[in-house]
Amino acid sequence: MKQLGVLDTAFINLEQTNTPQHIGGLGIYDPSTAPGGFVRFKQVIASFEKRLHRLPLFRTRLHPVPGNIDRPYWVVDENFDVEFHLRHIALPQPGDWRQLCIQIARLHSRPLDMSRPLWEAYIIEGLDNIAELPEGSFAVYTKMHHALVDGAGGQSFMAALHDLEPDPEESSDFQLYQPPIVIDHKPNSGELLARAMVNQTKNTLSLASGGVSLVRDFAKLGYGIFKKSVPLPDINAPKTRFNTPVGSHRAFEATTFPLDDFKAIKNAFGVKINDVALAVVSGAMRRYLDHLGELPEESLAAGVPMNMRSRRGENEDNNQVGSVFCKLHTNIADPVERLQAIQQSASDAKEFGEKSPLVDAMKLVGVFSPWFAHGGAKLYSSGKISRHMPVNISTVVTNVPGANFDLYCAGARLVRYHGLGVLTPGVGLFHAVFSFGNAVTISILADREQLEDPMRYREFVEESFAELKAAAEKVSASPTPRRKRKTSTAN
Repeated sequence: MKQLGVLDTAFINLEQTNTPQHIGGLGIYDPSTAPGGFVRFKQVIASFEKRLHRLPLFRTRLHPVPGNIDRPYWVVDENFDVEFHLRHIALPQPGDWRQLCIQIARLHSRPLDMSRPLWEAYIIEGLDNIAELPEGSFAVYTKMHHALVDGAGGQSFMAALHDLEPDPEESSDFQLYQPPIVIDHKPNSGELLARAMVNQTKNTLSLASGGVSLVRDFAKLGYGIFKKSVPLPDINAPKTRFNTPVGSHRAFEATTFPLDDFKAIKNAFGVKINDVALAVVSGAMRRYLDHLGELPEESLAAGVPMNMRSRRGENEDNNQVGSVFCKLHTNIADPVERLQAIQQSASDAKEFGEKSPLVDAMKLVGVFSPWFAHGGAKLYSSGKISRHMPVNISTVVTNVPGANFDLYCAGARLVRYHGLGVLTPGVGLFHAVFSFGNAVTISILADREQLEDPMRYREFVEESFAELKAAAEKVSASPTPRRKRKTSTAN
């Protein structure tokens, strides 16, 4: 039995009906590489079950403290049944891309069963009418609660459930391996309450110590801003349709680009891959809101998650993520000027995040007792308090690098992967950028009422990328190379 870390608890406390706190992934597989050229559902189940011993946390469930006065615990689920978590479905005819997107949106809308291990996977067949997919391809959609993994940690999940070869020669120890059935000692209410009292004392001391550190960190930050050695982010972005209260239904779309084209844009203008991704999102949002007659004159802003593993070091949390604000410069019409402005804003945001205690603001939701924090989150959501908050971000953009080599599930080769994030009460649009092999995917998750035409929005993403690619090709063809701007790096 293991108690949840502070940040992991924060995601449990934020769980609401309209904004469930799970992330997801959509992998598409080519079965022609599997022995015999096809894959049966029972083979996928066997592949998952055989590898779950590498992820013991995925066999655990939440065990709350009486009265929710302390952080919950992970306990081994003695009734764990892999077939409950793996489901087999098929798209109806004709089995096209739009049908798959609608199905994924529906699946991602549904909260997880919080009484069981907090993950599910769906094997989806019937993708016969999706262009550019190999014949007989199937998809695997997975969703995992954010308390289990963050975006970077999700790569460990992928690594654990995939092979590097279609038919690997496994050792006899692995072939015969059966995970031992471990039954946790389940403490009674008295034991849990006693632990809670000890933890409350520790938390009080930790808060006192943390308060002193927080004051010190804010003082350093304030001095850096005063001396102009730390850039101050502009958080006064305008509100858009994506800042309205989030409902319970989702929209999903995604598109794929050659990684070499992203690199060509990066090299042509001396920026980072992440800058290019932000610029593509910025151009798409500018087009979509202008199409609706809703484009503000001021720049929109995005929340950008930061991997905090190197900053925090080892701790008890599965999640090691912070967040910073970045201007998207949607008020700039020229795509190259917008990209260069985004490069500077992303660099400033990263520098501010590395020196600001605000990047860890999410942890506050996990410090307080679940009873108090969950109640506060419910009031924030149901009371639509986000309407009145001065800090506005219209989307979250996360960029996660994946493997640059082939991965296989039950012998089938992974040919495409799309990530799905979470929505919060005041932000109804999420972009997940994922690089895998020689491709980059941009996936769009949104509140269905806020993104009324996801297919049109995907087209705007593609148009935004196309204009950057055209600009890069023009620069590359020029006899005088464009000089790189001297700025600090932002990944």
